[in-house]
Amino acid sequence: MTVQTQLKLVDFSCHNLKPINLQVKPGETVSISGKSGAGKSLLLRAIADLIPHQGQCFFNGQEMNMLEPHQWRRQVAYLASESLWWFDSIGEHFNLPLNKQMTAYLESMGFSLDTLNWNVMRCSTGERQRLGVIRVLANEPHILLLDEPTANLDSGNSLQVEKLFLQYQKQTQCSIIWVAHNQQQIQRVAQRQFEIRQSELIEVQA
Repeated sequence: MTVQTQLKLVDFSCHNLKPINLQVKPGETVSISGKSGAGKSLLLRAIADLIPHQGQCFFNGQEMNMLEPHQWRRQVAYLASESLWWFDSIGEHFNLPLNKQMTAYLESMGFSLDTLNWNVMRCSTGERQRLGVIRVLANEPHILLLDEPTANLDSGNSLQVEKLFLQYQKQTQCSIIWVAHNQQQIQRVAQRQFEIRQSELIEVQA
């Protein structure tokens, strides 16, 4: 039986990147690494339709341009290495009340429901990043574009974030593109590994 492709890039490029052809299956995680400035973040932002790009990007056969940007980004979610917050309180960034699953995610990241009443400014960078992980999962995306999601976290919290993303993936069969530099993390989370070299996306041996 043919497995339906969750995410498909066809001659897809942005900035100085050469055209990319890539398929990511349901329940699969692929990692992307490369030197600083190679274009890793730009590629994820282009897939999320946040910056100009060329070529085509499909989600389950539906081309990006067939959907309104907000509809695309709800299904194809981008998480930056440092999450952005635009309201004063944490809770204003969520649809309240949280369901049972989101409450469990909140607790797994070391928070309580009272955290929703916190002012964003009282949170450390690491706390905001962990809360950003929960916020991106709250929309129940089908594709996760993770741009070094544990870059600002200690080893214990990094492992907890990895565990949460992989738990969500197991439950939903979402596809993940995970930008990372830590080879040990890549080995833990990814089934296939890619590296951007000289503006080209190259698959490397695990």
